[in-house]
Amino acid sequence: MEKGVPIRSISRSIAALKAINRHGSLSMMEISKASEVPYPTACRIVQTLLYEGLIEQEPARKRYRPTAMVQTLAHGFQQDDRLVKAARPHIVELTRRFGWPVSIATRVGRNMMLRDSTHANTSLTFEQYYPGFTLPILDSASGKLSMAFAPEEERLMILKWMRVSQEIDLQYLATAQASLDVERIRRQGYAVQGRNHFNLTPGKTSSIAVPIFMNGTFEAAMTMVFFVTAMKLEVALETYLEELKAAAILISHDLSEGVGA
Repeated sequence: MEKGVPIRSISRSIAALKAINRHGSLSMMEISKASEVPYPTACRIVQTLLYEGLIEQEPARKRYRPTAMVQTLAHGFQQDDRLVKAARPHIVELTRRFGWPVSIATRVGRNMMLRDSTHANTSLTFEQYYPGFTLPILDSASGKLSMAFAPEEERLMILKWMRVSQEIDLQYLATAQASLDVERIRRQGYAVQGRNHFNLTPGKTSSIAVPIFMNGTFEAAMTMVFFVTAMKLEVALETYLEELKAAAILISHDLSEGVGA
């Protein structure tokens, strides 16, 4: 990886699986378009994923969906997890008071991965998200937060990985990188995404993310998601930001003190 030579076939297979997992159910043509791989290649990838039990064909129609095996791949991120144990009571309480779902995510490679969420605890959500769901790091509030609080060397390495990836348009990457205001995010202590385009309901939700630290080092992002039609981002910040920050401080304290270990 130091030489910037990823294995193309593996990258394409991962892209296809991520697309199916993100959308829940896709046709072969949709898989090809969403993962940006040629149709014949998508067909071979789907056959391999079917063979490995990671996806299945829906009954009576030619659409493909992830199986429970995909979720088990992320199972270890939640079970006996110190971060989840420390954060869970706080995010449940926030959702009880606010109504909106709250999630915890950490960086895994070029993506942010959900470790826990309260989508199942509220009706104020379009979809339920489970541990293992991933979001692009430059197109999510949690990802922007993670990039801002990453050491400069680590941030540059992530961007290098993205530049050599054949999944990412370089013009898009340049634009997204230019809009990432690291100093402002660190100074204000939060990041936002005005419209979430890379989730199960593109464009229908917005997000606010605040940092969780362990012994002074950034550990995870805590994100509240709300309907775009329910309120403007500015109103959400004014209403919820301080309480989100206060909860993140409590989680950081518990994590640093070993609560839930």
